[in-house]
Amino acid sequence: MTPALIGIVFLLYTFLLFLIGMLTGRKADDDAYYRGNRRSPWYVVAYGMVGASLSGVTFMSVPGNVLRENFYYLPMVLGFVAGYAVIAKVLLPLYYKRNLTSIYGYLQERFGMKSYKSGAAYFLLSRSLGATLRMFLVVSVLHEFVFRQMGIPFFVAALIFILLILGYTLKGGIRTIVWTDTLQTTFMLLAVVVSLVCMARGMGWSLGEMCAAVNESPFSKIWDTDPKSSRFFIKQFLSGMFVTITMTGLDQDMMQKNLTCKSLRDAQKNMFTLSGILLVVNVMFLALGAVLGLYAHKMGLTVVDSDHLFATVAIQYLSPLAGLSFVIGVLSAAYSSADGALTAVTTSFTIDILGVERRNLPEARRKRIRYIVHLSMAALFLLLIVAFNAFKNDSVINMVYDIASYTYGPLLGLFVAGIYTSWQPRDRYTPCVVLLSPLLSFLIVKACLYLWNYHFGFELLLLNGLLTFAGLWLISPKAARKA
Repeated sequence: MTPALIGIVFLLYTFLLFLIGMLTGRKADDDAYYRGNRRSPWYVVAYGMVGASLSGVTFMSVPGNVLRENFYYLPMVLGFVAGYAVIAKVLLPLYYKRNLTSIYGYLQERFGMKSYKSGAAYFLLSRSLGATLRMFLVVSVLHEFVFRQMGIPFFVAALIFILLILGYTLKGGIRTIVWTDTLQTTFMLLAVVVSLVCMARGMGWSLGEMCAAVNESPFSKIWDTDPKSSRFFIKQFLSGMFVTITMTGLDQDMMQKNLTCKSLRDAQKNMFTLSGILLVVNVMFLALGAVLGLYAHKMGLTVVDSDHLFATVAIQYLSPLAGLSFVIGVLSAAYSSADGALTAVTTSFTIDILGVERRNLPEARRKRIRYIVHLSMAALFLLLIVAFNAFKNDSVINMVYDIASYTYGPLLGLFVAGIYTSWQPRDRYTPCVVLLSPLLSFLIVKACLYLWNYHFGFELLLLNGLLTFAGLWLISPKAARKA
């Protein structure tokens, strides 16, 4: 595929998103921006959240990661299913009962203003870093295969990407994103199917022969049985469960979509449906990684950057149809990562940090503040993408989860203490606890590696949450600790 053709596809797809944004953003007020007027069909939300949950990380890094780590990601995916069940049965009833716009409002009711601000601040940090890492991965691919050949520097490519997202999210917010996510999910899954079919034909395989080749390949190992390994399957399962609880159930971006459903029952149906679909889709991505590895070996392709393997094969080695579907799929992954995150951090900063809903401001002023925050967050995302380009990592998926373990851990500790204890921690000390727990986690990780050669994986999230939980116990009055 030529850069010009990819550029045309990029513009046409973006125009389609703008069209959806115009239709859904008409007469959009604060309720539409933040909650979608609570009218979103649950099945539309469930299907659209598949794309938002996958994002550019799954689309690019999971297949590439198979070359180094086989199918060791699958036990973590099984943990995802358990995590979604906890969200549906424990967290969603909590949010709907309190009619929350920002889920961190629960922390204010339960502990106080300092705890509330601390939780919201960690979400803003977590989502800003995580979302921009995902965006960086996709923008870097687009720059490598399109913009660089046009003489456009990386910063300009990232700026174009951010401006386009601003164009269709500024007015409609979450009401627009529920529908654009549906479109993006469709194109992401289509890209995987088309690529698998094209590679199977290139290898002379039928569907059954392709499945057999994947099963017999050196990439199909699922269970890492070394307890000291960061990919030990029990660690992977538990980490997948708690990563889902935190990165979905305690994440304003993901929960804001759920809270647009008409009722708690619809939101729960959305969660269970989503977990089943994601299990199947992640297996598809792992199989894609194995087929990519076998195809690259047959073609004598040297893999330098595993995150770019899918792009290299689809654009340079497969048919134009596969290249075209990949480009649309990667655009869908990029937009689905960015638009929801931008809306969610705008929501959290406006409501949680600035307290716009508590201040009884006129509607025109509330909207003006929301626009300013939305634009400011977009500028922050741009700066972070450029910063990540200066400090590249071999696999973005590992980097995303490493950051999540440190930033979502305090949220896990706060919510577990709030839901399952009657403690009343001294609110003024909560910021100290949530700052110290990631620092202590980091020191413990380094000590275990040095003393016992023990490699922490995603279970670092559990350690971080446990330290926060213990810290909240320590700052609670002694009489309340027994409860």
